[in-house]
Amino acid sequence: MRRNRKIRVTKGEKLLYTCALLSLTFILVLKIFCGAGISGLSMNVEVVKADIEKQEKKNESLTMKMSELTSYENIKDVVSDMGLAYNNENIIVIGN
Repeated sequence: MRRNRKIRVTKGEKLLYTCALLSLTFILVLKIFCGAGISGLSMNVEVVKADIEKQEKKNESLTMKMSELTSYENIKDVVSDMGLAYNNENIIVIGN
């Protein structure tokens, strides 16, 4: 006849299984929180990129406006409105 043996789990095995289960749970929770943090940072990066693009467009617009205001014809009109004579020899161009 066979004896029915009960499988006994020792205290060391219980401790080992408990530690493994707690470690697995901790790793899963850590992965979720880190993923959420990375997603939040990605959204912030996209917002900053959009702000940078907006500022670059504004800077480009202002540069074009400045170039338009410093054109030869515009300077000549301002000089003649002020009653001055335009003398091309007095103009010094300083790099772009």
